[in-house]
Amino acid sequence: MPRFQDVLLTVGQLNYTWTNTESLLIYLIAGLAKVDKETAIIIFLTLNTTRARLDLVERLAKMAKTPQSCRDSVLSVADQLTHQGKLRNKYSHCIYSFDETGTRASTQLMRIFDSKDAVRYGKNEELDDNEMHRIGASIEAIRDINREIWKIVEENGFPH
Repeated sequence: MPRFQDVLLTVGQLNYTWTNTESLLIYLIAGLAKVDKETAIIIFLTLNTTRARLDLVERLAKMAKTPQSCRDSVLSVADQLTHQGKLRNKYSHCIYSFDETGTRASTQLMRIFDSKDAVRYGKNEELDDNEMHRIGASIEAIRDINREIWKIVEENGFPH
């Protein structure tokens, strides 16, 4: 079942890469809020969504006391994470379907779309080679963001 295994491996790698990179927000929180790593971990874990964590990091970066170069770098990685998070969320909140041979895959999004007079849900999409390539590109982009966050931490002397 090559497609079945490929999809599971690739989506697993996407989620691992995302989670690993999202956890680096701890260091941005520590540095921007001028707290130790342990305090930043508590803040990070208290905020139970990626959006809340990114909002905090963005707001801390926008404070007047944050040097402009640091602000620009932090806001750039936050924007990149937000962009990459859309694809990650799609594949974290869907149902996967495979044909009986495991060679064709599709997703069904677990999301409701309301219009003025109708409700739609469960949009189906094929997980073809182009989409698998898009996921792979997202994994690489998230890895680049990871490196950028470490660069910000180092350049600004944030706790780590």
